[in-house]
Amino acid sequence: MLHLLDRQNTLTRNQWKIVATANLGDMLDFFDFFLIGYVLAFIIGSWHLTFGQSAVILLSSGLGAVPGAFFWGWMADRIGRRKVFIATALNVAVATGIMALTPDRGGWIFLSIFRFFVGFGNAGLIAVDIPLVQEFVPSHKRGWVSGLTTTLLPAGNLLGALAGAFLAPIIGWRGLFVVGLLPAALVLMIRFWVPESPRWLLRRGRFEEARRSLAWALQVDPKSIELPAEAPAEVAHAPWRELFRYPRSVAAACLTALSQTGGVGLLLWITTLFVLVLRITPAEASRLMIYVSLVGIAGRLFCSYLSDAIGRRASGTLIGFGGALTMALAGYFHDAYLGATSAFFLLIMIQRFFGDGSYAIIGPYLAEVWPAGLRTSGMGFSYGVGNLGKIIGPLGLALIVGSSDYISPKATLDAIFPALLFLAFWYAQAAAVFWLLGIETRGRSIEEIDGALAAGASARGRTA
Repeated sequence: MLHLLDRQNTLTRNQWKIVATANLGDMLDFFDFFLIGYVLAFIIGSWHLTFGQSAVILLSSGLGAVPGAFFWGWMADRIGRRKVFIATALNVAVATGIMALTPDRGGWIFLSIFRFFVGFGNAGLIAVDIPLVQEFVPSHKRGWVSGLTTTLLPAGNLLGALAGAFLAPIIGWRGLFVVGLLPAALVLMIRFWVPESPRWLLRRGRFEEARRSLAWALQVDPKSIELPAEAPAEVAHAPWRELFRYPRSVAAACLTALSQTGGVGLLLWITTLFVLVLRITPAEASRLMIYVSLVGIAGRLFCSYLSDAIGRRASGTLIGFGGALTMALAGYFHDAYLGATSAFFLLIMIQRFFGDGSYAIIGPYLAEVWPAGLRTSGMGFSYGVGNLGKIIGPLGLALIVGSSDYISPKATLDAIFPALLFLAFWYAQAAAVFWLLGIETRGRSIEEIDGALAAGASARGRTA
């Protein structure tokens, strides 16, 4: 049955619907996720927040993302991709909406608790939607099509910037959280149109449902698709611990995923850093982020193409080192100007081209290096480990930029260079891992990768 996908030269309208649905869902959920960065710029002064309290608010989503990615990835292998796709959208939207009820007294604690649940659902959404898209497209298009799934993530940040710049002065920061509820209804309506993955259904022995799902995607009569004569060898759900039979996959996926440390650390603080470095208002900083987000979208489009054009390893290495270099230069030249234009702002935009672009390579890659029966479990595990970056990034930046006064640390311009060097390191190590440990997946079917991984695990077992 599945060989029909690899015979395709162009995608059908229904396959594009799946890609568009994943894109829209990611954009709206990441709008909810990044909204806190713009809210923080408005409340940090009036609430007299220390950098430590601000860091707790930001890193709490990272604390939630780790178990969220593990749990929802595991659930998607057990109960199916489609159900988890819907559940994670509700998870993020409801947790965001509740934050509109934040009390003024002790509000930073309330925000931190519900930011945990935002991160829990947000990481789970990524752990399921990329594998789902990949299981509906031909192998030779898997890199750029699943990379496109990540393209509108910066648009979620762009929506946050627009909301911070134009809506917040009218509806207030609490109103921004209410807006964060709205995507749930739209996303859920669209997601009801997306069928279950035919690959997951086949592994569960649900042949007729798999045929209908595949026929819908290919826009053909289900009767024209021949059913397999017998169930595949791996129908039963593989235990989660089986992931560790594939040590190279564990190392390559987890270490490249940790590049999130650099990206999330920068994006959650950049609005505040623009206020500090450029000496502008939060609203003006939010407007600058519109341009940064647009450059990030361009980077993702470019890298979606690049991963299939030159391969995952070469593109991951190139983009990772580019992201590291431009991050370091932004820190070094933070106080320089080219005429009337800030070098810091220009270098941050270039960095986001590389930094955002890297997600269009790494995100899909995290789902490609696992056996077929553990694809979302493996994606969830590695993405969950990578989400430690949502803790390491903001916390590390707060500690470096803040002074030695941990009760009420103050930001210093002199500390920005070492802080951005810290974030640059995570891009550089991801590039090195692609170069030295990466598994090339370009052009190989999910079943081919599954067979190669199984053969490797069996060989290690015989050697042991």
